[in-house]
Amino acid sequence: MPHLVAGVLLVVLCVGGAVWWTTSTQDRVPMLALAKPVALGHVLTPADLRSIDVSAAPGVALIPADQAASVVGRPMATSLGPGALLTPDAVGGAAIPAAGRAVVAVGVKPGQFPPELAAGTPVTVVVTVATATGTSTTAQGQGPGTSWRATVVGVAPAGTDQTTVVSLDLDTGSAAQLAQVPAGQLALVMQPAGGGR
Repeated sequence: MPHLVAGVLLVVLCVGGAVWWTTSTQDRVPMLALAKPVALGHVLTPADLRSIDVSAAPGVALIPADQAASVVGRPMATSLGPGALLTPDAVGGAAIPAAGRAVVAVGVKPGQFPPELAAGTPVTVVVTVATATGTSTTAQGQGPGTSWRATVVGVAPAGTDQTTVVSLDLDTGSAAQLAQVPAGQLALVMQPAGGGR
């Protein structure tokens, strides 16, 4: 008798699971997502895109997979990682830099930045001591200890010389000062989310 009851319960659970699976997948529609990371300004190609079946809440602006032709050949307005769903605002004119802000690139070597840096990470950029060659930033007003708050826009992998290029979004005045600091005299310190600006 216990085996009969267990068998009936198993059948009921299987039927219930099948009904739930059918109803939950009926509302899913194919939407465009990124197949690989793309940076700000990258011109989208078919290889950058893939289709993902999602169940989106009403009012969520996503791009249907059958409209891939409308985004291919257009630049990215922001940097996004693989698997990110595309929205109309993510493609087109650059969303950054905003008015009164600028994007500056800095070259850093291993040990001068956390390897976990990614687009969107808030950081403090700190001028370190002069290099062994004697180059100093003191004359330019950016001596050791000078710092600026910024948000990472993109991280380009290290090249053959192990220098990683990090693009930073910060106010225009700070960007002009930061651009004058000689290479090798900066360190990037990660900050809590929401503290980059």
